[in-house]
This record gives sequence, structure tokens and C-alpha cells, in this order.
Amino acid sequence: MAEVPDPGKRFDDSELVEMSQGDPAQARLLKKSLETLAAGHGGDALKEMAREVLSGRAGLRDAANVSAYADQLIEQAAPMAEKWASLSEAERDELAADGRRAIAAEQERIDEERRTTPGSPGEGDGKKSRHDSRGWSLY
Repeated sequence: MAEVPDPGKRFDDSELVEMSQGDPAQARLLKKSLETLAAGHGGDALKEMAREVLSGRAGLRDAANVSAYADQLIEQAAPMAEKWASLSEAERDELAADGRRAIAAEQERIDEERRTTPGSPGEGDGKKSRHDSRGWSLY
């Protein structure tokens, strides 16, 4: 029987931000990875885990401690670890540089969204603050 989603629960990305040491770009990339897993890339167990996390029913740390999910994570990570071990130092450095570029590009997208989204810090959203003196007169 399928579990009925709790409408009161929502995904909270604060855990992802904490796990990425406060870096919003890394947190967003982590969320995108979860969305990829939720779409079915990585097997049924990881699909279920990602959906649990993205729905707000479970935190990522808690979900990673579930043995069925952890076993699948380890199984999926093993070929990547073997590949990493077989790379030269120069190849590892290039992959690390690719990762830094991906994070920088994501940060640029975040910055652009903040610049162009009404109501974001530094942007006028058309609403008056109760401390806004525009249009107010004592007389």
C-alpha cells in the first residue's frame, strides 16, 4: 500500500547547506543530484531514498543510515572509487578543476537569479515596508 504524502512536510534544504559547509552552490548541486536519483538513475533503492528526502519525510543523513539505501550507495560508489584510483594525478587535478568550474557556474546562476528576481535582497519588489516613507505625509 502506497504511503500518502504528508502535506505538512516539505523539503528543507538547510541540511544540504550545512553538509556543503554553507556553500549554496554546492547545496544546489547536491539537491540536483538527489533529483537525478529520484528520477530513477541509480536504482530503485536510491530512487526511493531521494524521493523520501526531497519530500521532506526524511533527512539525507538519516536516509543514508538506512541499510538498504547505504548498501546501494556503496554499490554505486564502488566503480567510481576504482576509476578514481586508476587515474593519474594530472587526471585527478583536471576532474577537481571541472568540479570547481561546475560550482562556480552554479554560483553564477544563483547570483544571476538574485539580481533578476523581484524581492530578492537588493531588489525592489514593489511592496512598501512599514518603514518606507514614500507616499507618506504628516499633513
